[in-house]
Amino acid sequence: MARKTSAPVADEPFDEKIVDIDVAAEMESSFLEYAYSVIYSRALPDARDGLKPVHRRILYMMADMGLRPDRAHVKSSRVVGEVMGKLHPHGDTAIYDALVRLAQDFSMRLPLIDGHGNFGSLDDGPAAPRYTEARLAPPSTAMTAGLDEDVVDFVPNYDNKLTQPSVLPSAIPNLLVNGASGIAVGMATNMAPHNLVEVVAAAQHLISHPDATLDDLTRFVPGPDLPTGGKIIGLDGVRDAYRTGRGSFRTRATARVENVTPRRKGIVVTELPYGVGPEKVIEKIADGVKSKKIQGVTNVQDLTDRSHGMRLVIEVKTGFDPDAVLEQLYRATPLEDSFGMNNVALVDGQPRTLGLLELLRVWVDHRIDVVRRRSTYRLDRRRERLHLVEGLLLAIVDIDEVIQVIRTSDDAGAARERLMGVFDLSEAQATYILDLQLRRLTKFSRIELEKEQSELEREIAELTEILADDARLRGVVSAEMAEVARIYGTPRRTVLLDSAGGATAPAATNGRSKSPAISLEIADSPTRVLLSATGLLARTSGEEADAPLERDGRRHSHDAVRGDVAASTRGHVGVVTSAGVLHRVSVLELPSLPPTGGSPSLSGGIPFGELVALRPQEQALAVVSLGEDAPTVALGTAHGVVKRVAPGDAPSNRDEWDVISLKDGDRVVGAAPVGEGDELVFVASDASLLHFDASAVRPQGRAAAGMAGIRLGSGQHVVFFGVARAATRDLHTVVTVAGVSGALPGTGAASAKVTPYELYPGKGRGTGGVRAHRFLKGEDGLVLAWVGEGPARAVGSGGQPVELPEPTDRRDGSGQPLAAPVAAIG
Repeated sequence: MARKTSAPVADEPFDEKIVDIDVAAEMESSFLEYAYSVIYSRALPDARDGLKPVHRRILYMMADMGLRPDRAHVKSSRVVGEVMGKLHPHGDTAIYDALVRLAQDFSMRLPLIDGHGNFGSLDDGPAAPRYTEARLAPPSTAMTAGLDEDVVDFVPNYDNKLTQPSVLPSAIPNLLVNGASGIAVGMATNMAPHNLVEVVAAAQHLISHPDATLDDLTRFVPGPDLPTGGKIIGLDGVRDAYRTGRGSFRTRATARVENVTPRRKGIVVTELPYGVGPEKVIEKIADGVKSKKIQGVTNVQDLTDRSHGMRLVIEVKTGFDPDAVLEQLYRATPLEDSFGMNNVALVDGQPRTLGLLELLRVWVDHRIDVVRRRSTYRLDRRRERLHLVEGLLLAIVDIDEVIQVIRTSDDAGAARERLMGVFDLSEAQATYILDLQLRRLTKFSRIELEKEQSELEREIAELTEILADDARLRGVVSAEMAEVARIYGTPRRTVLLDSAGGATAPAATNGRSKSPAISLEIADSPTRVLLSATGLLARTSGEEADAPLERDGRRHSHDAVRGDVAASTRGHVGVVTSAGVLHRVSVLELPSLPPTGGSPSLSGGIPFGELVALRPQEQALAVVSLGEDAPTVALGTAHGVVKRVAPGDAPSNRDEWDVISLKDGDRVVGAAPVGEGDELVFVASDASLLHFDASAVRPQGRAAAGMAGIRLGSGQHVVFFGVARAATRDLHTVVTVAGVSGALPGTGAASAKVTPYELYPGKGRGTGGVRAHRFLKGEDGLVLAWVGEGPARAVGSGGQPVELPEPTDRRDGSGQPLAAPVAAIG
């Protein structure tokens, strides 16, 4: 059989189109497009809600899925799949990593997702998404509230099939509260977390004072508040960042010296710098010991657990001073770290470096716009509803004629036209009447409609007033901010210090290792131990010990003095706490304040909680002398009990002991040494002030429960107890601060009054006292009070000064509004 062959095929012409381009121009164009995409769509947060697109899409999708805090957790894989499939066209790993960070309480000051399962630690990653579950945390409801009320613009998703919010309503200042970090193309951002209550207080001040300066706002926001606590050493870099958007500060772990064994002391670390994990610290210590750069350490144990929290125990060799070893560890390990603030965020789609004032202004303007759009939406909906209710009321009045018109009409369209003509109704009203159910024709239904009509008219008038008056609109925004701070606010965790304080260990010399121990051969010279209003302890040095303590407040640029006592550098003093416990403290353990030529600044002090292990909510109240010749100490409790006890009766073999037997729910609110002729002073929450001679209270033993001091009304408690000295009683001042009871500092309005102590007549022990403050509208009690040698000095939670009003002679007058929240008075 012959083989068939195909004819050769001629070459077909190929259409080519070659475009000559400049490689440099193409690379520049492509790189700029890529850079803009990374900056805008991935790496930098929006200054309004503080979220990157992936975080915003996660929160929006979880809210859309109904994963509210009161609902059950769902698999993280389901959330990741929904976000990836509908809104975020990137890998599931990136989405899950973003979700995990929103749930980590060591990364976020206010976590936005409630995670169930292993969401990782500073040293280890989270479990796979199929093993973890998630739902929205309560603060997320404030971030997403109002999305169905046209408060923000919606934009198409990646395939134009769905829409997503361009920004969240964000009733929480998320960018400042939770911070942010990200690396874009040619720029990066690294923002520190802050305290919600402080930021909201600053925002409220900015709303009421639009021309406020940066100095005004830093009175409310003294510095960052990190999720892991710790200390910030040196605030100059923080002030630079607040002014320019760039700055750096040092973070230091919270550590104290304890007896880890009966014969050996050690360093116990309870809080680490932000972003530092215990494994990293242990590794650096081990490397330092091997290379001879760290001396005096025998062992490191990580005893962290869920019951006791962070607890890193560093054992110190015998013969080495633990304080010197600790200073060495600060220099050679991540126990002291640096944080560089670079506040870069998107404003109107453009990256900008923002200071504190600009960050707050962007968020405040966003909230004003959100509330304005929400009010407009609600006004339109209520007007529409009122229009329908008015038409329905007309129909019910002439219901028989309405039925007759409908029955005699050929169809629904004709019925609608006839109703509109006969009763002068709009098309919407006529359609609504045609859809009317017969059960709505009862007499009770008419009453309900009339009630709804009046309620709608009231709401429309209120919304119209809000939209017409800018001051009223700002008032609504400020009130909502205060409510958010009240619900989600927490006390400050990070201690702010202008300087490190303490001693510095000497370095190795001549290539040989030298013991880093600090010489304790210090002369037993006179000194004074100071206790600040925010709980810092310090001792004076040099000529400061002999100089009288200045009371004008000019030298105390940071914090105020709550109490002071004469001591010696090798001696001991006692610290009385709110739990009714007296702790023996070595004066040598306290940092020595540098000489200032007058009254020292307390910014170099050490928190009392770093010297001893305190119970939850326990605070240092007073510093007293110990020994047989020490004066008796008077104590007053929140339930109005008073007691005098001799600290010289202390057991010699113990470092702490009870000085009063407290009943359940009671606590000590004040303590002070008592001398001949002194008076004891109580101030209650209902603004009653009582003072009487200290001789009316006889000294009792340590186990006694005290006696009645002041008679309290139902539901009232003591807010201040102190001693008025006989020698300087004519110089004493009474300060009362009124506000809303139970509110966190800075979340509500407060007023203060300063009056001379001599205006208040004395009464007998166990009586009710006299009124010391008249409450303004909205105030229901005293939140703070103080009696002592004036002038008085008020400070905020970070130790920053707060101006008090001028003294007045009106004993029972009202207070004047404060410019900033007050945490303590000294």
